[in-house]
Amino acid sequence: MNPKLQTRSALSPAAGLKVIDADTHLTEPHDLWVKRAPASIRDRVPQVKMLDGRRCWVIDGDKSIGTGAHPNSAILKDGGKVRDLESFLKLQFEDVHAGSSSVRERLAVMDEAGIYAQIVYPNILGFGGQAAAKVDADLRLACVRIYNDAMAELQADSGQRLFPMALLPWWDVAEAVRETERCAAMGLRGININSDPHVHQDANGDPIPDLGHPHWDPLWEVCVDKQLPVNFHIGASETAIDWMGQQGWPSLPRDLRSGISGAMIFFNNGKVVSNLIYSGMLDRFPDIKFVSVESGVGWVPFLMEALDYQLKEIAETRRFQMTPSEYFRRNFYACFWFEAEDISHTLHRVGIDNVLFETDFPHPTSLHPIDNLEARLGALSTEDRAKVLSLNAARLYNIAV
Repeated sequence: MNPKLQTRSALSPAAGLKVIDADTHLTEPHDLWVKRAPASIRDRVPQVKMLDGRRCWVIDGDKSIGTGAHPNSAILKDGGKVRDLESFLKLQFEDVHAGSSSVRERLAVMDEAGIYAQIVYPNILGFGGQAAAKVDADLRLACVRIYNDAMAELQADSGQRLFPMALLPWWDVAEAVRETERCAAMGLRGININSDPHVHQDANGDPIPDLGHPHWDPLWEVCVDKQLPVNFHIGASETAIDWMGQQGWPSLPRDLRSGISGAMIFFNNGKVVSNLIYSGMLDRFPDIKFVSVESGVGWVPFLMEALDYQLKEIAETRRFQMTPSEYFRRNFYACFWFEAEDISHTLHRVGIDNVLFETDFPHPTSLHPIDNLEARLGALSTEDRAKVLSLNAARLYNIAV
């Protein structure tokens, strides 16, 4: 029997409203890649084994991509939640709730919480697939394709209630286009991009251009054609991820340094939004949709006002078809979950049509339980609540509600 989760304030939206959770994660089963890999690379794909005396996720036989083989879930078997960093870091796959990885158990969790559908992101290969960069291009591509095949199976097994975003072979734009087309044909509803590919080299050793460069135009073309949103999750590159490191001062204990880093990492997505806008690519692709995932929304109004101001005051010779804030309203979405202080007003300032609701299940900062959400959104009209909890995501990801 599935242990009941802490859902003391499970959603009770208006009759007929199907809530869509725009950011959750899969705790990858230990055999996800091994059982789908051809024999020739079975010992090289991601798997859990002992490495230097510790259980680890490894790739290519001996390269760690997850020391300790951590499940990246803070939800325990009994439905309780770990809220202490040291205890969290000691968890193993066997300790956490089956809903972290099992389709059937996840659906039960969703039903208990009043959630109809979830968008799903990875853990082990990195939120933007950056961990695959540790190995050669052929193995990278095989690992990405196996993951996407598994996610298409998961989506089907869920009865079209779990919608994983496809990982891409972002180190090769032609391969990225082919994989995007393949994933669209399998029914996947969006892609997940590395936010800083320009810190890497391609298979020939040449620098990869940043996402604003025309190098990426073929990928944006197929995304527009297939109506696939482009998602960049916080921590989706080596330069963007900083759970324990540079933000907190050395005198602080590790859990408090992690708390500061976890808060500051949201703003890294503002950097991606800003660069995409200032790159001019949105004039070439007016119909493309980008999603800033797990970043919160409170920073958006200030940043857009700042970008409008900076463009006018220090770059007045630059000409775009729209202002930065107008581009955001046309081309971007952002996800909220924990923000409570006057959140209804903030959502209006960001744009009711530009925000998505998420829980981040089953990560440590996830909404668990979903507490007081209805009260937090009490100042929204029924129509606006339907948009932010369901209809925006349904339209963006082509989910039937």
